[in-house]
Amino acid sequence: MVLVGDNRSIYIPELPRARMSSGRLRGLRLLHTHLAGESLSQEDLMDMVFLRLDSVTALTVAEGGPQTAQVAHLLPPNPDDKSYEVFDQVRWDRLDLDLAKLIEALEDEFSRQIGARDLDSSEERVLLVSVDDTPQTVQQLSLEELAELADTAGLVAAGTMIQRVRKKNPKFIMGKGKLAELEVKALQTNASVVIFDQELSPTQIRNLAEITERKILDRTQLILDIFAQHATSASGKLQVEMAQLKYTLPRLVGKNRAMSRLMGGIGGRGPGETKLEIDRRRIDDRLTRLKKELEQVRKRRTQTRERRAKAGLPIVSLVGYTNAGKSTLLNTLTQSKVLAEDKLFATLDPTSRRIRFPQEREVVLTDTVGFIRRLPPDLKEAFRATLEELESADLLVLVCDAAHPEAEQQVEAVRSILADMELDAIPSILVLNKWDRLDEEGREAMGNVFPGGIPASALNRSSLEPVVEAILAAIPWGRLAD
Repeated sequence: MVLVGDNRSIYIPELPRARMSSGRLRGLRLLHTHLAGESLSQEDLMDMVFLRLDSVTALTVAEGGPQTAQVAHLLPPNPDDKSYEVFDQVRWDRLDLDLAKLIEALEDEFSRQIGARDLDSSEERVLLVSVDDTPQTVQQLSLEELAELADTAGLVAAGTMIQRVRKKNPKFIMGKGKLAELEVKALQTNASVVIFDQELSPTQIRNLAEITERKILDRTQLILDIFAQHATSASGKLQVEMAQLKYTLPRLVGKNRAMSRLMGGIGGRGPGETKLEIDRRRIDDRLTRLKKELEQVRKRRTQTRERRAKAGLPIVSLVGYTNAGKSTLLNTLTQSKVLAEDKLFATLDPTSRRIRFPQEREVVLTDTVGFIRRLPPDLKEAFRATLEELESADLLVLVCDAAHPEAEQQVEAVRSILADMELDAIPSILVLNKWDRLDEEGREAMGNVFPGGIPASALNRSSLEPVVEAILAAIPWGRLAD
């Protein structure tokens, strides 16, 4: 099949799906003319990268006919981290390159590298990207948390890319050169999804979708996807759906199934992206209905809290960073079987258990959704019904993962969110969970950072006696009696 274009563009039809599989190039070679004797340009190489072409060749042409030829092709993973190879210009009739054999060898190498990883075909591989003005060490720590989020969502982190910039590119978040490097790395690692640690604007998502066939997600969308997977109650599902619709509405973008026109500069993306056909008015109508249903949820929960208040039972709410061990602590104290996993956001729906402490004291212990830095605003609003449980709390038990390398920053993030919600006036105690995982030096450091913290291990019931004593001492029993 030979496709002929003009000096403006070439339209490329949709290609067979077999060409979309791992380890395959596009099955297309681009040959185009340069009239000023120039070599392959950066724009030519960008087209090759984003369209995943087998090769790109520039043929210089003068009045007497063709003059020179220059060829470039993509490279599989290599020790030098090169994205592509560009051959020297040669006289067009001296070009001795068997492209068919070369491309076959390249595809074999791509497939071999991918096969060597022993991939599970049921798991999607993702490339994690951070583009920010913060130091690279800070970005690396944030990407580690993003990798945990990806793992919770059932994705496999195939690699990372960090770029420190003074100012983010408003069009693509990063420059075209770095985007090309990112695209090649995604091809080399067989990543079908690219997740940015920063929130992308609707314009950036639209522009990125135009130049790559890979799924583009940002941190906010990943968290929303996790919530959608883990929400079990009817109210939780309503809240997640509302947050997702609010996030999606300004980002609706149409996608063509055929490849876009290959033009000067970055070429089009490939096929495989289905057209997004959602009526904005229908989304608005759905949001209106969801708000009404959530209002009913809030009313029911308010009635439940009022019944608890009449019974005179103090409410103790467990709060903390996600995966700090709140659900495990609830299970150990109340001998319950609330889902507790070593994953971020394993618990989404609030869970309450009545517990009888010594001296015939009874309290209601409530487990809430875990906090996280840069919690999406839409999600925070949508989960107001969940977080309203905290407003009626008589005591907050802030659970901290003392063994986490960023324990101090996580506690600060939780306290900052509580302050934003105007809940910082509620009495609180700090539990330094997972104390058993610290060595003597670590315990001394945690004791210095959090002198009022209570060491504990949520899995060890006997270690929780000081926690129970602190809870009983901190609850304002006299005010409750009044």
